[in-house]
Amino acid sequence: MTSIGILGAGRVGANLAGKLAAAGHRVTLGIRNPEGSAALAAGTAPRIAFADQRTTARTADIVINATPGHTSLDRLAGLRTELSGKLLIDVSNATRDADDGLPDALCYPGSSLAEQLQAALPDTHVVKTLNTMLFTVMAAPDTLATPPTAYLSGDDEDAKRTVTGLLGDLGWQPAWIEDLGGISTARATEAMILVVPHILRRDGFKPFAVSLAR
Repeated sequence: MTSIGILGAGRVGANLAGKLAAAGHRVTLGIRNPEGSAALAAGTAPRIAFADQRTTARTADIVINATPGHTSLDRLAGLRTELSGKLLIDVSNATRDADDGLPDALCYPGSSLAEQLQAALPDTHVVKTLNTMLFTVMAAPDTLATPPTAYLSGDDEDAKRTVTGLLGDLGWQPAWIEDLGGISTARATEAMILVVPHILRRDGFKPFAVSLAR
């Protein structure tokens, strides 16, 4: 059983929290306003604790970044001490939105949020994954008719092996996990987000993943 802190209690964070808690992990959702945790608790699975984001980052063994990507760098850079020596799993995409609220452009063209986080947090092992799908698929990959792909990017091999294990707890089969290499490969998967708004405008919010077919 691992202590997992999730920064961000929106749809992505709550979805991951429920599945990881059901798998037996101790999960804390890090929220900006802990006073509002009672209302959030009513809509989440049991055995999930709530704390402010600094406390969550400090006390968890593994931290998942599920905050809005365009604010993640500033937010997490302020937690450098708390995240030192930790594994940080980044599932966010940093984009600027179009008028309809869907992603329109990357915040870090020629780079990636994951790379920016790794540079800002040199004592933290950053691994990028689960950012190429609708949030519902992250914790229920077997709901798609076609096997999806979860890509991994990160410089530390042990960290990626740990993340692979957690993906298994979320329902991902080993054959569905594609290790792309170092953290710089995250710029490729983060760029995939630019196809997503066209899919959503056409089909609505139906579960999907941008996957590798062989």
